[in-house]
Amino acid sequence: MKLFILIAVAILFCAKTHAQSDPVDIQLKKLQEKKADYHKSTDGEYDGYRIKIHSGPDRSKAMEIKSKFLSKYGDYGAYDEYQVPSFVIVVGDFKSKPDAYGFLKKIQYDFPSAFIIRDRIKSGKK
Repeated sequence: MKLFILIAVAILFCAKTHAQSDPVDIQLKKLQEKKADYHKSTDGEYDGYRIKIHSGPDRSKAMEIKSKFLSKYGDYGAYDEYQVPSFVIVVGDFKSKPDAYGFLKKIQYDFPSAFIIRDRIKSGKK
């Protein structure tokens, strides 16, 4: 009986060692490397959603709105961009549209003209 168990363990060990050089494992490793390279090249950004809370030609007004947002909702990122001829403030890094929609409902009283947009977002955020 001990001999039978010893043989079974040896067979499992050999099978495990053989499986590591399996073409599927090699393909999986290549895909993991490709994903890591992609994240390095995109600086960890991917497609997601943000909420645009302001767009206008006055930079000081845009910065005022950004400060107002951050003072009340500091846990969420706020980004200012210049899109000729407007200064734009977008907030949040949402992976899904329902997540963005939930936050939009939360801030809509303070920012009634806010709306959801598709954007490149930073990984590891809300």
